[in-house]
Amino acid sequence: MEPFIVSARKYRPQTFKDVVGQQAITNTLQNAIDNNHLAQALLFCGPRGVGKTTCARILAKQINTDGSESEDEDFAFNVFELDAASNNSVDDIRNLIDQVRIPPQVGKYKVYIIDEVHMLSSSAFNAFLKTLEEPPKHAIFILATTEKHKIIPTILSRCQIFDFKRITVKDAAEYLKYIAESQGVNAEEDALHIIAQKADGAMRDALSIFDRVVSFSGKELTRKAVTENLNVLDYDTYFQATDLILEHNIPQLLVLFNKTLSLGFDGHHFIAGLASHFRDLMVCQHQDTIALLEVGESAQEKYKQQSQKTSRSFLLQALNLANDCDLKYKTSKNQRLLVELTLMKLASIDFDGEKKNPESVALHNSTINFIAPASFYRNFPKKPKEANGQEVSASPDETTKTIETAPATENVADTTEKEKDPTPPPSHKDNNSVKTIHQEEKKPDEAHTTVKEKEPVAKKLNIAPPAKRVSALSLSSLKAKKEHELNKIEVVVDEDDLPRDPFTEEDLQRHWADFVEQIDAKGQKILASNLNTDVPKLKDNFTISIELPNSTMKKEIERESFELMGHLRSKLNNHFIQLDIKVNESSAKKFAFTPEEKYQKLREKNPAIDLLRQEFDLDL
Repeated sequence: MEPFIVSARKYRPQTFKDVVGQQAITNTLQNAIDNNHLAQALLFCGPRGVGKTTCARILAKQINTDGSESEDEDFAFNVFELDAASNNSVDDIRNLIDQVRIPPQVGKYKVYIIDEVHMLSSSAFNAFLKTLEEPPKHAIFILATTEKHKIIPTILSRCQIFDFKRITVKDAAEYLKYIAESQGVNAEEDALHIIAQKADGAMRDALSIFDRVVSFSGKELTRKAVTENLNVLDYDTYFQATDLILEHNIPQLLVLFNKTLSLGFDGHHFIAGLASHFRDLMVCQHQDTIALLEVGESAQEKYKQQSQKTSRSFLLQALNLANDCDLKYKTSKNQRLLVELTLMKLASIDFDGEKKNPESVALHNSTINFIAPASFYRNFPKKPKEANGQEVSASPDETTKTIETAPATENVADTTEKEKDPTPPPSHKDNNSVKTIHQEEKKPDEAHTTVKEKEPVAKKLNIAPPAKRVSALSLSSLKAKKEHELNKIEVVVDEDDLPRDPFTEEDLQRHWADFVEQIDAKGQKILASNLNTDVPKLKDNFTISIELPNSTMKKEIERESFELMGHLRSKLNNHFIQLDIKVNESSAKKFAFTPEEKYQKLREKNPAIDLLRQEFDLDL
């Protein structure tokens, strides 16, 4: 039985044409060899597994080839590989310098490949400088490293630098397909793309993963076998999760997440993959960015179909939420709850990219009963005019009030009232109809159809969906503001019609105390304490006067005076009540006592406290 050779060694490229994904570098090296324009010190830098050492060996072989050697000649005596990770001292570099002086026995050049050169010590770098700058004619140095920033500038200035790039998923998948055909393995295209993505740009890692998966599945390499062996989530899971998010199906979405956790995946893996899935859906929405989608053709079709169901604003919002969860995951105390909360937020996003407002959704295309209070009718003018200009007196009991608005906003007029209204509504030239108020005098025989002013009236309001938000700095916002000004209801209030009932100071103080009790129950302790500072007094012309010890308390009460005055005017049935607040700093002495004054107050109430002080020899 022949020993097994891993694919990374078995299929190592032997020529520059076989190197995957580094065409610019291989073409440069090949032209330098053909034109005898090769530098004596080269630096190959780039990620792991992209072909740095392979290109160095191919270069060493080609510069010693003159056509007289056999095909399998590898010029092993002319190539010296030094691992700088374990040979990084000054003595190791001195031994290398001593060997450089000896010319090659076969071929033209001796090639010294120093791998992981960034591991050399500073002293070793300095010992190597002179030889690297002026090597013998038969010596060529090839330095390879994955961390170019750790190499001192004096070394970099003496080398010709070649930056190797990461191998793309497409190039890696094509090379894996070639190897699968060479080994007689029937591999699905999506399976090879998953291997290439897992390799993260390293061809050597991709070949190692390929060997492992082939050992698991045999000659049939399927996408399911690859996902199971590599412990990666199949993108079908993310397709299903996205469908549930678009359907706003939170229960099934949480069940899917729980199923994913039961398979051994953690929440961080799931949310990071979901963010990548949203990114792939985003690039599918434009023809120019489809090339950024590194998946197979069958998976590409699925991404295109699902991307048509989503909007760009939705994907941006979803990407922000998923990325925010990814950043907070490691610092979270309850990581599962964090992911579940993010999934619930994602499922609560509407198609326009904004979170759904539960109230607007509940009221959309529905009607609600609106009970108009008696004060609803007090704000309307009570003296309509006829066509001849004469005023018509109409009592509140004989007047029916209706409000007509534009069709797109609200429709408050009742159908029965519309049928009995002989006068047609005024016509408008544009759609932005100005709200008007109609009053109609009813005859005595129609008294049964009128609405009493003080009785609650039930109306049905058709609530339209909320308008689209516009920027406050856009032309649309200025236009909307102008339309809003035109749509305002101008209400004319006659002061003679407002209530002006007399009341006593006892009534005032009783309702004042009720208001203080209400706000204290709501938790507004400071305002309640300020209102209890002084007893309100009634002056002429319905003016309420209180005296406060400082201006801070005055500002606090003035800030909340709207609610206070509304309560008093409603309870006392007087719209002309005013509040007069004065500040008297001398009154503050009534509320601040020194320790001696407190002791004297206690002594007056209970003289025995003086005996207690003398008995225990207490001091203030």
